[in-house]
Amino acid sequence: MIEKNFTPKKNMFRGLMITSLILTVLVIILSINAGQIKIPIHDVLSTLIGNGTPQNELTIFQFRLPRIIMAILVGMGIAVSGAILQGISQNPLADPGILGINSGAGFAVVLYMFFFQGTSFINGWTSVFIMPLTALVGAFLAAFLIYFISWKNGQVTSVRLLLVGIGVNAAFGAGLIIFQMKMEPVDFMKTIVWLSGTIWGTNWTFVLALLPWIILLIPFTIYKSRVLDVMRLGDLIAIGVGVQLEKERRLLLVISVALAGACVSVGGGITFLGLIAPHIARRLVGATHAKVLPLSAVLGGLLLLSADTLGRVIMAPMELPVGIVVSILGAPYFIYLLMRKV
Repeated sequence: MIEKNFTPKKNMFRGLMITSLILTVLVIILSINAGQIKIPIHDVLSTLIGNGTPQNELTIFQFRLPRIIMAILVGMGIAVSGAILQGISQNPLADPGILGINSGAGFAVVLYMFFFQGTSFINGWTSVFIMPLTALVGAFLAAFLIYFISWKNGQVTSVRLLLVGIGVNAAFGAGLIIFQMKMEPVDFMKTIVWLSGTIWGTNWTFVLALLPWIILLIPFTIYKSRVLDVMRLGDLIAIGVGVQLEKERRLLLVISVALAGACVSVGGGITFLGLIAPHIARRLVGATHAKVLPLSAVLGGLLLLSADTLGRVIMAPMELPVGIVVSILGAPYFIYLLMRKV
């Protein structure tokens, strides 16, 4: 009887994962076709199996596929980061962009750009490795401030975490503006575009720089899904069943910040994705994190790739930053959640 009760839920989860992956493949094909150089679908498929022309191979494998893979990886990382934050804070409005973690990472990157006058930002090969580390420093600084200020009477409440995060976000946002105003016009425009959320690391080197963060931290987070499930029951119950609550909360916070910081370093200031994807996943499969986390990752990749493709099509030949597209879609959903929960 137990097996019969749980089998439909398992089948639903598998069906949703398969459907999401199929949709992702379809969007990948559409995204390869989108752009100033139009490549017919049958030519795309021929090129992918090794029968394309040299021009199509260059366009697809050296320009479009790296950006597509990067968008998927960034979407996965930000979505899982948001799911972790919502789990450890027990706050459905938690998101690395809203709480100020993305702003902290962005502030650190803007400082790096300011002091190096932007030269290493785009051209230097060392920026591939320096940028994620710089963003991580800023993200961890923001997370430390949020956690430290939110701590009261031996615990961190979800309301304090959200309010402090919004305040820290505003503070880093003000710092960003100050340093942007001191920049040269060219560097200023670079920061504006980057902070709007744009997949700028569009070559395989950047993909390889981000890939280890994704393939190591997301599976580890899924491994910790039982801890997140216990946290959902409340602090007292979690402590009662033997969970070292603050230790696990800090560990998961570090993972969330690491994912967000690494993704911001190549994807810019993308907000609301870490809010939307976990919420959609929970509505589809329930609150069990062993299902929510992998589905959030797949949906995050699908959503960000779709937004990036739309951004390249809507205002062609110009590009609308993917962060703006996500914000247009995510802001109304955030307001809806705020009205329901507060």
